[in-house]
Amino acid sequence: MLTENSLSFLRKYLNNASPTGYEWEGQKIWMDYLKPYVDDFITDTYGTAVGVINPEAKYKVVIEGHSDEISWYVNFISEEGQIYVIRNGGSDHMIAPSKRVNIHTKNGVVPGVFGWPAIHTRNKSKEETPKIENISIDVGCTSREEVEALGVHVGCVITYPDEFFILNKDKFVCRGLDNRMGGFMIAEVARLLKENNANLPFGLYITNSVQEEIGLRGAEMITQRIQPNVAIVTDVCHDTTTPMIDQKKEGLTKIGAGPVISYAPAVQNRLRDQIIATAETNKIPFQRLAASRMTGTDTDAFAYSNGGVASALISLPLRYMHTTVEMVHQNDVENVIKLIYNSLLSIKEGDTFSYFE
Repeated sequence: MLTENSLSFLRKYLNNASPTGYEWEGQKIWMDYLKPYVDDFITDTYGTAVGVINPEAKYKVVIEGHSDEISWYVNFISEEGQIYVIRNGGSDHMIAPSKRVNIHTKNGVVPGVFGWPAIHTRNKSKEETPKIENISIDVGCTSREEVEALGVHVGCVITYPDEFFILNKDKFVCRGLDNRMGGFMIAEVARLLKENNANLPFGLYITNSVQEEIGLRGAEMITQRIQPNVAIVTDVCHDTTTPMIDQKKEGLTKIGAGPVISYAPAVQNRLRDQIIATAETNKIPFQRLAASRMTGTDTDAFAYSNGGVASALISLPLRYMHTTVEMVHQNDVENVIKLIYNSLLSIKEGDTFSYFE
């Protein structure tokens, strides 16, 4: 299903840095790819981008992913030129040592490294582990003044430079697959709708939200603007077959076994059941996941907006979340696209998914 052009777009989109609060360059790449497949665009003050099909329709359906990746902020520069950081989203301090970084400044990117003391120099009786308090970035300077002369200051955002590659023929690996894979998949849905001349009886809002990683903020804003009737959200979830994950706590979901359909209070049951029926009818493999209280995704923001929006969550199973080697299976990517596409074709204008009809 994925074309060479699709994969070229995916590579370009993922290799571009898109830290929370700084998503606009990635959004421009996304919009440029989406342009042939939509009728119009909506953007907002903070950078959420929406491609619209049938903008005049009163009944509105959203398909959504989020466009931001986790990152760091410069928080303090020592007299010796070491840079200390705070999180921008759920960045993992445990993976930081020995990683290369890009510090984004008004003068351009300044490269650096998260340094770590040699094993020979550490206290063996009290082994130090990485903590947010003791990891620091070295940009090759020996004083604060030298660092600042490069254009680095408190508040500069920091990303990892790791780029997209394919492992063992069908595993996509990169930083930021959470959740720019979502933006990619909904763009592919728009492409298929256009190429198959699908005639939707409603307005479709292909939404790439910002600032999910710090609390669903972009979705909270854009749902008030769109005021949709239905929202199908796609994000990532854990491959719980990887080491050190408690399956009894997290459930059993794995890459290569299909899209993951969630059960949660924010998930509207009738809409979810229709998506499951769509998967079964079209022989699309799927998995199930139960979420206690909240999904932790933009589904929650859409569901509880505007007096209540029928919302569902279709997730892409992923290994090594919030690292620089996040991994997904190409088959799952294609099946999420198929499931969203066919679910849209099953929705009729005016569907309320009400329990009381």
